[in-house]
Amino acid sequence: MRIQRSATVAAAFVLAALPILASGAIAGGGADAQAARQAAEHNRIVSYWTEARMRAAVPRDFAFDTVRGYHVVPQAKPGGGSGSGTGASWPNGLGKVYRATGKVYFVMGSSAYVCSGTALTDSRSTYSLVITAGHCVYDETSGGGLSGFATNWLFIPQFDSSPTFTCANTAYGCWTAQALVVNNGFASAGGFNTQATHYDWGFAVVPAGGKSNAQLDTTVGTFSHSASAMAGATVVDAFGYPAAQKYHGNDLVYCQGPIGFDANTGNTNYKLACGMTGGSSGGPWLSSFNTSTGDTGTIQSLNSYGYSGQSNMYGPIFNATTTTTYNAANGATTNTIVP
Repeated sequence: MRIQRSATVAAAFVLAALPILASGAIAGGGADAQAARQAAEHNRIVSYWTEARMRAAVPRDFAFDTVRGYHVVPQAKPGGGSGSGTGASWPNGLGKVYRATGKVYFVMGSSAYVCSGTALTDSRSTYSLVITAGHCVYDETSGGGLSGFATNWLFIPQFDSSPTFTCANTAYGCWTAQALVVNNGFASAGGFNTQATHYDWGFAVVPAGGKSNAQLDTTVGTFSHSASAMAGATVVDAFGYPAAQKYHGNDLVYCQGPIGFDANTGNTNYKLACGMTGGSSGGPWLSSFNTSTGDTGTIQSLNSYGYSGQSNMYGPIFNATTTTTYNAANGATTNTIVP
């Protein structure tokens, strides 16, 4: 969740949506065969995430120091701060946000990572969507190809109420990704730099799962998103499962306050006073959120990055490109880079 201010930007790739997951291909055998493949892949991913692997997963965080420059430091802290509104525990059981926000586990290379995500409104009856940060679905250093997508991607909603690190013992169980979708602006960035921050959103397409092989959206509820830019001083509520420093990754945490803008990127990203740490990447920023019920609000950004020594979180400004990526995810069944 650290910003890398390198000027290096990989050449842009214009890629068509191509399948890379066997479970996503609709091969011969009809609907029953496809469902069987989906179930087998789901069970494989769930079996992969043993309690030991979940406990060993680390935040995918970015940090800067004067000796090493920008580098991956999984336990780095993107901000300080404490107390109500700057990294406080969300009341247990309160509202849809408690159910729909969860933890994300995935593998990149040989490393296991953890982020946050939210069940997102979609238009399909056979799949659901989860929104998270781009760097929680795709390795921006991979060169822009389909091989950069994360593997073994898994979502646990409402982790807070039963943080047992086994899918069978969580509140609703686990959902696994059949497809991951990211924008080419992120995939082709070449590193976590200013370009990457402008496109740091990603989507997971999840088939039926959980404890009862049900759709995620009908099980926990969803939030919609908006691509309309927010004005300065708009109040948002940010959520996530921070897992570094004073946090342990078991508690749903939130920040509330007016947004500003990141002067270091030419005011092209949002800024929020927030003390959440690594592991909260991908958690939603909700505008017009009702803190009394926890049920209403619109996702207009997400936890993306921070700066060492600051008590701030930063997030991308959702725009028409976000909508294009969402629309692709809303119809995808295989890993996709947009366009």
